[in-house]
Amino acid sequence: MSGNSGGPWGGGGNRGGSNGGDDDDRNRGNQQGGRRPGENQIPEIDELMNKGREQLRVLMGGGNGARRSSGGGGGGGDAPQFGAGAVFLGLGAAVVLWGLASFYTVKPEERSVELFLGSYSSTGNPGLNFAPWPLVTYNVVNVTSERTESIGSSGGVRDDNGLMLTTDANIVDIGFQVVWNVSDPTKFLFNIRDPQQTVQAVSESAMREVIAASNLAPILNRDRGAIASTVQESIQAALNEYDAGINIVRVNLEKADPPGDVIDSFREVQAAEQQRDRLQREADAYANRVVAEARGQAEQVIQQAEGYRSQTVNNALGQASRFSAVQEQYALAPEVTRRRIYLETMEQVLGGVNKMILDPTLAAGGEGGGGTGVVPILPLNDLLGKTDQAATATTAGGN
Repeated sequence: MSGNSGGPWGGGGNRGGSNGGDDDDRNRGNQQGGRRPGENQIPEIDELMNKGREQLRVLMGGGNGARRSSGGGGGGGDAPQFGAGAVFLGLGAAVVLWGLASFYTVKPEERSVELFLGSYSSTGNPGLNFAPWPLVTYNVVNVTSERTESIGSSGGVRDDNGLMLTTDANIVDIGFQVVWNVSDPTKFLFNIRDPQQTVQAVSESAMREVIAASNLAPILNRDRGAIASTVQESIQAALNEYDAGINIVRVNLEKADPPGDVIDSFREVQAAEQQRDRLQREADAYANRVVAEARGQAEQVIQQAEGYRSQTVNNALGQASRFSAVQEQYALAPEVTRRRIYLETMEQVLGGVNKMILDPTLAAGGEGGGGTGVVPILPLNDLLGKTDQAATATTAGGN
């Protein structure tokens, strides 16, 4: 015991002799990084771990016993010398490393999935989280960033996957983008093996299904927005069936054209169809105008006929009513009625002709007739006409 003064851990004898322990320490220092014993440097983490393992072996008696047995009996001089401070330092370093491996930070746009012995345990929220390693491990997933998958011919790159068949047996070259993000990180990690490949396959299948149920002309012209909306719903439904934990944000239909080999001929056909539609619209407009005019003329003739019919019927009814009234008066006073009818009839007949009155008495040689029987009359109508003409001429001369 007198030669072993290395402290309570043993293995420290023969310090004052050949300095074998110092030489060993110097050699180990040179091998681990070229530091000399006199230099004041902070030990590296791997060095602390190595020392910790050596201290644990010494505490358990394995390392020191082996060195004694190889030393051949009395104070073997190459056993490592560690104090209580070195042990606590090693344990502290191990605790620090364990804490670094167990505490982790989740960003606001991320979520973490914690696994207890390989099975799902919980979902971590943004901030500082604790997962005691090695029992609990974690995976961090970005759930807000949008990821884009391009399918078909887009961005100037031709892809035969975009060639699709329509319901009217035409081929159309489709190029579109699918924008998606993660809605459930647990399903995203464990239910599908390759999310990117899954989204591409499902998107291409959904687009082919929609295109196969449509004609070519609506796809090229007016139904692009409706097709993109329908494809988005179909992709989301398929991914929900897979429990993929993926949300489809939007579908951008960038291109819908005929195949490049026939695009010139197709454009000529489109131009001919547009000219046909234009001529047909012009013909329809002319036909509508002519038909409208003919219908207007026919309606005018019908209205004129209706007016003539109404006029004739009303005149006949009026004459019949007048005759009935005259007949009633004639029944009351026949002689007076006959006289009245005669006078009215003569008024109608003689009212607009030039008249000469012949008196039979004058024709026999009566007074003033000159034996001619013609009664001189005063032409009042002629006189009135001449008077009006004179008055008009006087008025014009005065002006």
